[in-house]
Amino acid sequence: MIIQMKGKIKFPITLDASVWIFDDRKVILEDAFTGQKEEVKDDSYKKTAQMFDQEVYFQSKIKPPVNKSINRFEKEKILKHSFVMPIETFIRSAEPEADVEHVRLKTNEDDVIITLDQLLNTYFLFSLNGKPLKEDGPVHLYFKDGSNKDAPIKGIKEIIFE
Repeated sequence: MIIQMKGKIKFPITLDASVWIFDDRKVILEDAFTGQKEEVKDDSYKKTAQMFDQEVYFQSKIKPPVNKSINRFEKEKILKHSFVMPIETFIRSAEPEADVEHVRLKTNEDDVIITLDQLLNTYFLFSLNGKPLKEDGPVHLYFKDGSNKDAPIKGIKEIIFE
């Protein structure tokens, strides 16, 4: 369930898609391409202020927003929905070298080459109907514009920056 990011990057990263279910940055698959966001809660201003304070304090360290506790509603949502993770943050954290133009995606079958700009605008599907992608996973790549919504890139094991 891990994906290696390596090649022409300052910081090689190992992504573990199995823990993303607890990450607040995840997006419901159906909402990812419609532009809809989850219903804004009354405490959204408080949460935003806390996130800002946390970001200022930890600006030199990577500390992803993680659910502290999961209520019953969230648990039911996790068990029935499909989720994607925007991966731009992970790519920026790896700090690709200035001359990187293309990225090789090593999959279970073939290598797929896309541009770095394309990769920055993608989602990784990591949960389908509440279950991890075991058969053709650990992740499927979807472009944010929805152009490959019906035919995602599946079985990604490595991301090599070239």
